[in-house]
Amino acid sequence: MNLFETVKASVTTRQAAERYGIEVDRTGKACCIFHDDRHPSMKVDDRFHCFACGADGDVIDFAAQLFGVGVKEAARQLAADFNISYDGKRAGREPSRTGAVKARKSLMRRLKNYQNENYRALCGYFRLLRQWETEYAPKQPDEEWHPLYMEAIQNSARVEYLLDELQGCSPDEAREIIAQNKNEIGRCANRVREIRRDRKRAAHEIDR
Repeated sequence: MNLFETVKASVTTRQAAERYGIEVDRTGKACCIFHDDRHPSMKVDDRFHCFACGADGDVIDFAAQLFGVGVKEAARQLAADFNISYDGKRAGREPSRTGAVKARKSLMRRLKNYQNENYRALCGYFRLLRQWETEYAPKQPDEEWHPLYMEAIQNSARVEYLLDELQGCSPDEAREIIAQNKNEIGRCANRVREIRRDRKRAAHEIDR
């Protein structure tokens, strides 16, 4: 058998997941590594399938997506890590330790990117709040507060707190913070997009 056939016949996706440090529960489910998944939604046995994001494939597809490489390189990595001989080539005496290290780095990179994405959303909203707090501050004691000034006063402290929490923490800690405040961070990101759309629309009207 060739490399692909041999690897798929020798290793299940569950074995690969556990080899690379992914916790699989007794029902054969794990937190999906291909999206932010707080509760196990990915089934791993011979193949893998995520019931949340739809990620699906065999053990080679799994390794390829985990490591961010092509399927041939993924198959070679699996062969090395599971001491599999193929195409008349003898595997080494000891399974490779590099696969688990690469997998951990890949997972950490995914989590770090996720952390940065949410951090940027909060930063964008916080900049708007600070701008509104200065630009729309009442000039007179009896002046009616502008809605954007009120929004800034109401939300600045909370957003600053979330930024402080995310700054400098580990990717795993950030994942937990983001999961606990997912809806709130999502509202901040949506607000930034809304303001940007309004500004583009206004600029377009001026150009006309």
